[in-house]
Amino acid sequence: MAVRADLNLSLDGVAATTDQTPENMFGEDWGRLVAPYTATRTFRERVMHEENGAGTTGIDDRYAQAYFEGVGAEIMGAGMFGLHAFPDDPDWRGWWGEEPPFGFPVLVLTHAPRPPIEFPNGTRFEFRTMSPDEALAEARHLAGDGDIRIGGGASVVRDFLRAGLVDRLHVAITPIVLGRGHHLWDDLHWLEDGYDVSSEVAESGVIHVTFRR
Repeated sequence: MAVRADLNLSLDGVAATTDQTPENMFGEDWGRLVAPYTATRTFRERVMHEENGAGTTGIDDRYAQAYFEGVGAEIMGAGMFGLHAFPDDPDWRGWWGEEPPFGFPVLVLTHAPRPPIEFPNGTRFEFRTMSPDEALAEARHLAGDGDIRIGGGASVVRDFLRAGLVDRLHVAITPIVLGRGHHLWDDLHWLEDGYDVSSEVAESGVIHVTFRR
């Protein structure tokens, strides 16, 4: 069982964008940041539920496939679930509609717990107020023999990295400069110490950097 995290980053280290508006809930920056990932066949099949075989099939897609493989439980922040956008909506069930691309238990870390939400495909969102160590202990119980994915956002992944709880970190660095947003690397001086680091450049120009214990 490994604890792992995958994030998309800009060249200047932005992992979470800040240009969202009521008319554009994700913002233009987010679309630019994740464009190579959302273009993959795996994303289009697993998240968009497209069955026409469209999408890229190169190195970016190989990492997209790995993102979904072998996960038994996930930990994410309230922002990734969307509670920041719909804090007072008791019927909000996340960004993914009625077929979230998980199929396993997901712990959502929030200061405003709410009842769990369960979906027919096996996804179950549990809302918790707890530390990274506490969340990881519960996720280990839920994951069985599967890995635990720290899904995001940037501050949640940074908290787990700072606590030394991540076994494998993969960042897909999109060759754009955003100049605004939330950075992943803040307060992570010498993060690479204790990891083996490898990199690979995709056909899209994305640099895939992996930190492994």
